[in-house]
Amino acid sequence: MSLITPDFGLLFWMTLIFAVVFFILAKFGFPMITGMVNERSERIQDSIQKAREAELRLQNLAEEQKAMLDEARAEQARILKETAQARDAMIADARAKAQDEASKILSDAQVRIAAERESALRDIRKEVAILSVNVAEKVLRKDLSSNESQMELISKMVDEASSERTN
Repeated sequence: MSLITPDFGLLFWMTLIFAVVFFILAKFGFPMITGMVNERSERIQDSIQKAREAELRLQNLAEEQKAMLDEARAEQARILKETAQARDAMIADARAKAQDEASKILSDAQVRIAAERESALRDIRKEVAILSVNVAEKVLRKDLSSNESQMELISKMVDEASSERTN
């Protein structure tokens, strides 16, 4: 027996053991190994698929977020516009009310001024009439102190009255 060239019996037994081990592995080991490899491959494929789905969801979420931001900006712009319009309307309304109040106060003041003026004119006319009567009374007393002047005045007044009736 030499180390480099094995005997026929050793080769037979080694081949037989190899065949038995290969048969056992082929019957029980390889299916388990290939099953695990297939299972691992399926898990990897599922993980890749889930990662793609997650990536798609993230893209969709990013697009939704962008759309929401755009919508929020549009809503903000609309609210600001409505607020500005409401402010302008309130200012215009307040101006109109102030203008109406000012017109009302002015017209009331003009009415009061006119009434005061008329009252003052009546008072002045009354005073002038009283003064005129007093002056006329004093003048007449002075002029009519004699009987002759009284008779002359009476005849003059009678002539004026009769001439007015004839006209």
